[in-house]
Amino acid sequence: MIRTLAKSGALVVCLAALAGPASSEGLENDYPTDARVDYVFGCMAANGQTRESMEKCSCSVDQLAAILPYDKYVSASTILSMRQGAGGQRQMAFKSTKIYDDKVADLRRAQAEAEIRCYRGGA
Repeated sequence: MIRTLAKSGALVVCLAALAGPASSEGLENDYPTDARVDYVFGCMAANGQTRESMEKCSCSVDQLAAILPYDKYVSASTILSMRQGAGGQRQMAFKSTKIYDDKVADLRRAQAEAEIRCYRGGA
């Protein structure tokens, strides 16, 4: 019986090890590949189409993912897109609502931190 429990315990430990760490690493990996690629393409369009730019932009999205969960990134990006619309009541609602301002501010802070880490050698 003790042998069986020991084997079961070892199995649980092995399965836990295979499952990976229970830390925040899961949050860093919750950005889908297409979202990461889209971010890097946009970043490179703004910063140059060079290998160095690609490396810094890739670093930037990795750092952003480590700071801001994907659902918050999507919310803030959507708000920014709606603010750039053609105008009207909907656009005004997205421009003048504090909760939306807070979500965009979270994204801007995360982007600033990622820039410091990746572009200014703080990583």
